[in-house]
Amino acid sequence: MTTSNTVYAGTAGQGVWRSTDTGETFHRRCAGMFMESVVRALAVHPHDPDILFAGTDSGLYRTTNGGDRWTRIETPFDNGSGWPCGVAVWSVLIHPQNPDLMFIGTCPPAVYRSRDAGNSWETLNPAFAWECAPIVYSRVTCLKADPDIHRRIWCGVEIDGVWRSDDEGDNWIKLGDGLSSPDIHDLAILPGSGHVLAATNNDLNISYYNGKAWQPQGVKDKFPFAYCRALKAKSDDPRTLFLGNGNGPPGTAGALQVSHDGGEVWRQADLGEPAPNSTIWTVATDPDSPNLIYCAAINGYLYRSGDGGETWRKCAHEFGEVRCLALTTSSSNEGEVTVE
Repeated sequence: MTTSNTVYAGTAGQGVWRSTDTGETFHRRCAGMFMESVVRALAVHPHDPDILFAGTDSGLYRTTNGGDRWTRIETPFDNGSGWPCGVAVWSVLIHPQNPDLMFIGTCPPAVYRSRDAGNSWETLNPAFAWECAPIVYSRVTCLKADPDIHRRIWCGVEIDGVWRSDDEGDNWIKLGDGLSSPDIHDLAILPGSGHVLAATNNDLNISYYNGKAWQPQGVKDKFPFAYCRALKAKSDDPRTLFLGNGNGPPGTAGALQVSHDGGEVWRQADLGEPAPNSTIWTVATDPDSPNLIYCAAINGYLYRSGDGGETWRKCAHEFGEVRCLALTTSSSNEGEVTVE
């Protein structure tokens, strides 16, 4: 049985796009949502590649047919119109061990939880800092499930540090001792180790104690850029990590760093030509195709690796601004291209 891959891109102002030919061509797939939505989060159901959730500035949406059509989901902050509603979804988590358990993070900063696969939502109450300079409103940039303690949820806030819940979101504690900056862009949790990595605006930070203390890594002396954004583990090897960085938000140049030892030693990937035109903002992997990896610069360049991150090449399609990626694998989809 052959497998085929589908790549989704969430954009700023042009909704969701889908590619079925390994990222070379994309088509807009926004039916059912405001077509000019800013899509900052895409999450794939762990057991059904046709089910995805999109977090936008006009609400939370779900598709059950791989993006052919989206349906808006009622949430506590949504005014019901499908128009940009004053609260933007920045992060979506479908719990990998219990897909009925979901979380969304927003700007202004808040966390919402669903226990019925997204059909109904409740507001949680982390005591996030509401306002901060210079971005005015804080935002929940990432939500991660702990791979070892399944009731533990991690949360990164820009600009209010790292937060953790040990009871599926009922209670939260702030963990920021030693961080180089409270401006959290992404988190990675290494299974079986207690090690947590946090990407910030000025460094990469590592905690060896489940977030209780942090050690900045001084990447400005190792990488061409200190601004760190995306953090993603290879789906079949959690000690292989990909870190997107660049010279600012959005920046004019970017790079992708790769570590094979859980973040201790890094090397810069050769993404080929042309080089990224802005910070590498997002990385996508899929457990059913562990050697297929995508990364994107925020100003639209998309890169693909088919060998686990060893070699890369730029895809033909270019976006105006891409905020998130998702990758899915299915056993049979007519018309889709099989990845070599």
